[in-house]
Amino acid sequence: MKSKRRPTKEIKIGRIKIGNFNPIRVQSMTKSKTANWLKVVKEIKRLELANCEICRLAIKDEEDLEAIPKIKAKTTLPLVGDIHFNYQLAIEGIKRGLDKIRINPANIKEEWKWREICRLARDKEIPIRIGLNTGSFRTSSYHDKLFSLLDKVVNQFEKNHFSLIVISAKTTIPQELIEINRKISEKYPYPLHLGLTEAGLPFEGGIRSALSLAPLLLEGIGDTMRVSLTGDSVLEVDAAYEILQGLGLRQIKPIFISCPTCGRCEVNLIKVAKEVKRELKDLKRYLRIAVMGCEVNGPGEASQADYGIACGRNSGVIFQKGKIIKKEKAGRLVKEFVRLIRGDN
Repeated sequence: MKSKRRPTKEIKIGRIKIGNFNPIRVQSMTKSKTANWLKVVKEIKRLELANCEICRLAIKDEEDLEAIPKIKAKTTLPLVGDIHFNYQLAIEGIKRGLDKIRINPANIKEEWKWREICRLARDKEIPIRIGLNTGSFRTSSYHDKLFSLLDKVVNQFEKNHFSLIVISAKTTIPQELIEINRKISEKYPYPLHLGLTEAGLPFEGGIRSALSLAPLLLEGIGDTMRVSLTGDSVLEVDAAYEILQGLGLRQIKPIFISCPTCGRCEVNLIKVAKEVKRELKDLKRYLRIAVMGCEVNGPGEASQADYGIACGRNSGVIFQKGKIIKKEKAGRLVKEFVRLIRGDN
Protein backbone atom coordinates (compact mmCIF):
# COMPACT_ATOMS: atom_id res chain seq x y z
CA MET A 1 0.00 0.00 0.00
CA LYS A 2 1.39 3.38 -1.00
CA SER A 3 0.50 6.52 0.87
CA LYS A 4 -0.73 9.76 -0.62
CA ARG A 5 2.06 12.18 0.16
CA ARG A 6 1.30 15.42 1.96
CA PRO A 7 2.19 18.37 -0.29
CA THR A 8 4.97 20.59 1.09
CA LYS A 9 7.26 23.33 -0.15
CA GLU A 10 10.16 22.05 -2.23
CA ILE A 11 13.58 22.87 -0.79
CA LYS A 12 17.03 22.13 -2.16
CA ILE A 13 19.78 20.93 0.18
CA GLY A 14 22.98 20.91 -1.83
CA ARG A 15 22.18 18.74 -4.84
CA ILE A 16 19.19 17.02 -3.17
CA LYS A 17 15.57 18.19 -3.39
CA ILE A 18 13.15 17.46 -0.56
CA GLY A 19 9.43 18.07 -0.19
CA ASN A 20 6.89 18.54 -2.98
CA PHE A 21 6.56 14.78 -3.61
CA ASN A 22 10.30 14.17 -4.00
CA PRO A 23 11.38 10.79 -2.56
CA ILE A 24 11.55 10.56 1.22
CA ARG A 25 15.25 11.20 1.78
CA VAL A 26 17.39 9.07 4.10
CA GLN A 27 19.94 10.78 6.27
CA SER A 28 22.39 9.93 9.03
CA MET A 29 24.83 11.71 11.31
CA THR A 30 28.54 11.06 11.66
CA LYS A 31 29.66 9.64 14.99
CA SER A 32 33.17 11.11 15.19
CA LYS A 33 34.15 14.61 16.24
CA THR A 34 33.96 16.73 13.09
CA ALA A 35 37.45 18.16 13.67
CA ASN A 36 38.80 14.64 13.02
CA TRP A 37 37.93 15.24 9.39
CA LEU A 38 39.83 12.33 7.86
CA LYS A 39 37.94 9.89 10.08
CA VAL A 40 34.67 11.66 9.26
CA VAL A 41 35.38 11.42 5.51
CA LYS A 42 35.96 7.66 5.82
CA GLU A 43 32.60 7.33 7.56
CA ILE A 44 30.89 9.46 4.91
CA LYS A 45 32.32 7.27 2.14
CA ARG A 46 30.72 4.24 3.80
CA LEU A 47 27.46 6.16 4.09
CA GLU A 48 27.60 7.00 0.39
CA LEU A 49 27.90 3.29 -0.46
CA ALA A 50 24.85 2.62 1.72
CA ASN A 51 22.83 5.22 -0.28
CA CYS A 52 22.72 7.83 2.46
CA GLU A 53 21.43 11.06 0.88
CA ILE A 54 22.05 13.74 3.53
CA CYS A 55 24.74 13.78 6.22
CA ARG A 56 24.68 15.78 9.46
CA LEU A 57 27.81 16.90 11.34
CA ALA A 58 28.06 18.02 14.95
CA ILE A 59 29.51 21.54 15.02
CA LYS A 60 30.71 22.27 18.53
CA ASP A 61 33.70 24.61 18.24
CA GLU A 62 36.17 26.40 15.96
CA GLU A 63 38.05 23.18 15.20
CA ASP A 64 34.86 21.66 13.82
CA LEU A 65 34.24 24.76 11.71
CA GLU A 66 37.72 24.52 10.22
CA ALA A 67 37.03 20.93 9.13
CA ILE A 68 33.92 21.79 7.08
CA PRO A 69 35.67 22.85 3.82
CA LYS A 70 38.03 19.85 4.04
CA ILE A 71 35.12 17.42 4.40
CA LYS A 72 33.06 19.16 1.74
CA ALA A 73 35.89 18.80 -0.75
CA LYS A 74 35.77 15.01 -0.37
CA THR A 75 32.03 14.32 -0.81
CA THR A 76 29.01 15.30 -2.86
CA LEU A 77 26.62 14.48 -0.01
CA PRO A 78 24.81 17.55 1.33
CA LEU A 79 26.31 18.49 4.71
CA VAL A 80 24.12 19.70 7.56
CA GLY A 81 25.60 21.45 10.59
CA ASP A 82 24.04 20.54 13.94
CA ILE A 83 24.23 23.66 16.13
CA HIS A 84 23.42 24.08 19.82
CA PHE A 85 23.84 27.03 22.21
CA ASN A 86 26.27 29.15 20.19
CA TYR A 87 24.50 30.96 17.34
CA GLN A 88 27.83 32.14 15.91
CA LEU A 89 28.67 28.56 15.00
CA ALA A 90 25.62 28.57 12.72
CA ILE A 91 26.70 31.80 11.06
CA GLU A 92 30.30 30.64 10.56
CA GLY A 93 29.12 27.21 9.40
CA ILE A 94 27.08 28.80 6.62
CA LYS A 95 30.05 30.94 5.59
CA ARG A 96 32.31 27.87 5.42
CA GLY A 97 30.09 25.90 3.11
CA LEU A 98 27.40 23.96 4.98
CA ASP A 99 24.42 23.09 2.77
CA LYS A 100 21.93 23.34 5.62
CA ILE A 101 21.97 23.99 9.35
CA ARG A 102 19.92 22.63 12.19
CA ILE A 103 19.25 24.80 15.23
CA ASN A 104 17.33 23.98 18.40
CA PRO A 105 15.59 27.23 19.47
CA ALA A 106 15.21 25.83 22.98
CA ASN A 107 19.00 26.09 23.25
CA ILE A 108 19.38 29.40 21.38
CA LYS A 109 16.73 31.45 23.11
CA GLU A 110 17.30 35.06 22.02
CA GLU A 111 15.16 36.08 19.06
CA TRP A 112 17.78 38.48 17.72
CA LYS A 113 20.13 35.51 17.29
CA TRP A 114 17.50 33.69 15.22
CA ARG A 115 17.19 36.78 13.04
CA GLU A 116 20.95 36.97 12.50
CA ILE A 117 21.09 33.31 11.44
CA CYS A 118 17.98 33.71 9.29
CA ARG A 119 19.26 36.76 7.39
CA LEU A 120 22.53 35.14 6.41
CA ALA A 121 20.78 31.87 5.45
CA ARG A 122 18.33 33.86 3.31
CA ASP A 123 21.16 35.68 1.51
CA LYS A 124 23.08 32.45 0.91
CA GLU A 125 19.93 30.39 0.17
CA ILE A 126 20.80 27.86 2.87
CA PRO A 127 17.88 25.95 4.47
CA ILE A 128 17.42 25.87 8.23
CA ARG A 129 15.93 22.95 10.11
CA ILE A 130 14.07 24.07 13.19
CA GLY A 131 14.77 21.00 15.30
CA LEU A 132 13.02 20.72 18.64
CA ASN A 133 13.19 17.83 21.11
CA THR A 134 10.68 17.34 23.90
CA GLY A 135 13.66 16.70 26.18
CA SER A 136 14.48 20.41 25.90
CA PHE A 137 11.34 21.25 27.92
CA ARG A 138 11.58 20.13 31.53
CA THR A 139 7.98 20.77 32.53
CA SER A 140 4.75 18.80 32.39
CA SER A 141 3.39 21.25 29.78
CA TYR A 142 6.24 20.65 27.30
CA HIS A 143 3.78 19.81 24.50
CA ASP A 144 2.27 23.30 24.56
CA LYS A 145 5.68 24.93 25.03
CA LEU A 146 7.05 23.10 22.01
CA PHE A 147 4.31 24.37 19.72
CA SER A 148 4.47 27.86 21.17
CA LEU A 149 8.21 28.07 20.50
CA LEU A 150 7.86 26.55 17.05
CA ASP A 151 5.20 29.12 16.13
CA LYS A 152 7.42 31.93 17.36
CA VAL A 153 10.45 30.83 15.32
CA VAL A 154 8.50 30.18 12.13
CA ASN A 155 6.79 33.57 12.41
CA GLN A 156 10.14 35.25 12.97
CA PHE A 157 11.63 33.60 9.88
CA GLU A 158 8.63 34.44 7.74
CA LYS A 159 8.74 38.08 8.84
CA ASN A 160 12.31 38.12 7.55
CA HIS A 161 11.10 36.72 4.21
CA PHE A 162 12.79 33.39 4.79
CA SER A 163 10.94 30.23 3.74
CA LEU A 164 13.70 27.63 3.31
CA ILE A 165 12.43 25.97 6.45
CA VAL A 166 12.48 22.32 7.49
CA ILE A 167 10.75 21.32 10.72
CA SER A 168 11.34 18.46 13.12
CA ALA A 169 10.01 17.73 16.58
CA LYS A 170 11.39 14.60 18.20
CA THR A 171 10.67 12.62 21.32
CA THR A 172 11.66 9.23 22.72
CA ILE A 173 8.03 8.05 23.01
CA PRO A 174 6.49 6.64 19.80
CA GLN A 175 2.89 7.62 20.55
CA GLU A 176 3.92 11.22 21.31
CA LEU A 177 6.03 11.42 18.17
CA ILE A 178 3.08 10.38 16.01
CA GLU A 179 0.70 12.85 17.67
CA ILE A 180 3.10 15.81 17.49
CA ASN A 181 4.04 15.28 13.86
CA ARG A 182 0.44 14.88 12.76
CA LYS A 183 -0.29 18.30 14.24
CA ILE A 184 2.77 19.87 12.62
CA SER A 185 1.83 18.44 9.23
CA GLU A 186 -1.64 19.99 9.51
CA LYS A 187 -0.32 23.40 10.49
CA TYR A 188 2.77 24.10 8.35
CA PRO A 189 3.53 23.84 4.61
CA TYR A 190 7.22 23.10 5.15
CA PRO A 191 9.07 19.78 4.73
CA LEU A 192 9.08 17.62 7.82
CA HIS A 193 12.04 15.59 9.09
CA LEU A 194 11.07 12.46 11.02
CA GLY A 195 12.98 10.54 13.65
CA LEU A 196 12.54 8.95 17.05
CA THR A 197 15.32 10.53 19.07
CA GLU A 198 17.61 8.35 21.17
CA ALA A 199 15.95 5.24 19.76
CA GLY A 200 18.47 2.87 21.34
CA LEU A 201 20.75 0.01 20.26
CA PRO A 202 20.33 -1.31 16.71
CA PHE A 203 17.82 -4.11 17.38
CA GLU A 204 15.37 -2.40 19.71
CA GLY A 205 16.07 1.04 18.26
CA GLY A 206 15.14 -0.15 14.81
CA ILE A 207 11.88 -1.66 16.08
CA ARG A 208 10.92 1.47 18.03
CA SER A 209 11.71 3.67 15.04
CA ALA A 210 9.59 1.52 12.73
CA LEU A 211 6.69 1.66 15.19
CA SER A 212 7.00 5.44 15.36
CA LEU A 213 7.56 6.32 11.73
CA ALA A 214 5.46 3.80 9.81
CA PRO A 215 2.05 5.29 10.78
CA LEU A 216 3.20 8.77 9.75
CA LEU A 217 4.80 7.60 6.50
CA LEU A 218 1.66 5.66 5.56
CA GLU A 219 -0.35 8.85 6.10
CA GLY A 220 1.94 10.69 3.69
CA ILE A 221 3.71 12.63 6.44
CA GLY A 222 7.48 13.08 6.29
CA ASP A 223 10.00 14.28 3.73
CA THR A 224 13.31 13.18 5.30
CA MET A 225 14.06 10.63 8.01
CA ARG A 226 16.77 9.32 10.27
CA VAL A 227 16.80 6.17 12.40
CA SER A 228 18.87 7.35 15.38
CA LEU A 229 20.75 4.31 16.65
CA THR A 230 23.42 3.77 19.26
CA GLY A 231 25.66 2.13 16.72
CA ASP A 232 27.25 2.35 13.30
CA SER A 233 25.81 5.17 11.17
CA VAL A 234 25.53 2.78 8.19
CA LEU A 235 23.08 0.72 10.24
CA GLU A 236 20.91 3.84 10.53
CA VAL A 237 20.73 4.07 6.76
CA ASP A 238 20.06 0.35 6.34
CA ALA A 239 17.25 0.52 8.91
CA ALA A 240 15.68 3.55 7.22
CA TYR A 241 15.58 1.81 3.86
CA GLU A 242 14.13 -1.34 5.45
CA ILE A 243 11.26 0.80 6.75
CA LEU A 244 10.72 2.66 3.48
CA GLN A 245 11.00 -0.42 1.28
CA GLY A 246 8.81 -2.46 3.61
CA LEU A 247 6.10 0.20 3.21
CA GLY A 248 6.57 0.36 -0.57
CA LEU A 249 7.74 4.00 -0.45
CA ARG A 250 11.27 3.54 -1.85
CA GLN A 251 12.52 0.63 -3.95
CA ILE A 252 16.24 0.94 -4.63
CA LYS A 253 17.88 -1.99 -2.82
CA PRO A 254 17.31 -5.74 -2.48
CA ILE A 255 14.98 -6.96 0.25
CA PHE A 256 16.13 -10.21 1.84
CA ILE A 257 13.54 -12.54 3.32
CA SER A 258 14.17 -15.87 5.02
CA CYS A 259 12.18 -18.41 6.99
CA PRO A 260 12.51 -18.62 10.78
CA THR A 261 13.62 -22.30 10.59
CA CYS A 262 12.05 -25.20 12.44
CA GLY A 263 12.59 -28.93 13.00
CA ARG A 264 12.31 -29.60 9.27
CA CYS A 265 15.42 -27.52 8.48
CA GLU A 266 18.57 -29.63 7.93
CA VAL A 267 21.09 -26.85 7.19
CA ASN A 268 22.61 -23.91 9.03
CA LEU A 269 20.17 -21.47 7.45
CA ILE A 270 21.38 -18.49 9.47
CA LYS A 271 24.83 -18.93 7.94
CA VAL A 272 23.38 -19.36 4.44
CA ALA A 273 21.11 -16.30 4.75
CA LYS A 274 23.98 -14.13 5.97
CA GLU A 275 26.19 -15.29 3.11
CA VAL A 276 23.53 -14.50 0.50
CA LYS A 277 22.93 -11.05 1.97
CA ARG A 278 26.65 -10.30 2.14
CA GLU A 279 27.22 -11.34 -1.48
CA LEU A 280 24.27 -9.39 -2.89
CA LYS A 281 23.86 -6.42 -0.59
CA ASP A 282 25.67 -4.05 -2.95
CA LEU A 283 23.10 -4.51 -5.74
CA LYS A 284 21.65 -1.16 -6.80
CA ARG A 285 18.24 -2.47 -7.80
CA TYR A 286 15.10 -3.61 -6.05
CA LEU A 287 14.62 -7.37 -5.77
CA ARG A 288 12.90 -9.64 -3.29
CA ILE A 289 15.40 -12.39 -2.50
CA ALA A 290 14.34 -15.41 -0.41
CA VAL A 291 16.42 -17.92 1.52
CA MET A 292 14.27 -20.82 2.72
CA GLY A 293 15.13 -23.82 4.86
CA CYS A 294 13.08 -26.65 3.33
CA GLU A 295 10.60 -27.63 0.65
CA VAL A 296 7.61 -26.45 2.72
CA ASN A 297 8.85 -22.86 2.94
CA GLY A 298 10.45 -23.05 -0.49
CA PRO A 299 8.95 -21.99 -3.81
CA GLY A 300 5.37 -22.14 -2.55
CA GLU A 301 5.43 -19.84 0.46
CA ALA A 302 8.12 -17.64 -1.11
CA SER A 303 6.49 -17.41 -4.53
CA GLN A 304 6.34 -13.61 -4.28
CA ALA A 305 10.13 -13.44 -4.26
CA ASP A 306 11.89 -12.54 -7.50
CA TYR A 307 14.55 -15.15 -6.71
CA GLY A 308 14.96 -17.70 -3.98
CA ILE A 309 16.64 -20.86 -2.80
CA ALA A 310 15.22 -23.73 -0.76
CA CYS A 311 17.89 -25.70 1.06
CA GLY A 312 18.09 -29.43 1.74
CA ARG A 313 20.78 -31.44 3.55
CA ASN A 314 22.79 -32.34 0.45
CA SER A 315 21.25 -30.15 -2.24
CA GLY A 316 18.83 -27.34 -2.85
CA VAL A 317 16.79 -25.66 -5.54
CA ILE A 318 16.87 -22.20 -7.07
CA PHE A 319 13.53 -20.72 -8.01
CA GLN A 320 12.27 -17.60 -9.76
CA LYS A 321 8.79 -16.22 -9.12
CA GLY A 322 7.86 -19.54 -7.50
CA LYS A 323 9.10 -21.70 -10.40
CA ILE A 324 12.06 -24.04 -9.85
CA ILE A 325 14.72 -23.32 -12.46
CA LYS A 326 17.70 -25.29 -11.18
CA LYS A 327 18.82 -27.92 -8.66
CA GLU A 328 22.31 -27.60 -7.20
CA LYS A 329 24.54 -29.42 -4.70
CA ALA A 330 24.63 -27.83 -1.25
CA GLY A 331 28.25 -26.73 -1.55
CA ARG A 332 27.57 -24.77 -4.75
CA LEU A 333 24.05 -23.54 -4.08
CA VAL A 334 24.82 -20.02 -2.83
CA LYS A 335 27.59 -19.41 -5.40
CA GLU A 336 25.32 -20.42 -8.29
CA PHE A 337 22.42 -18.43 -6.86
CA VAL A 338 24.53 -15.26 -6.65
CA ARG A 339 25.94 -15.82 -10.15
CA LEU A 340 22.45 -16.19 -11.59
CA ILE A 341 21.14 -13.01 -9.97
CA ARG A 342 24.16 -10.92 -10.90
CA GLY A 343 24.04 -12.19 -14.46
CA ASP A 344 20.38 -11.30 -14.92
CA ASN A 345 20.62 -7.69 -16.04
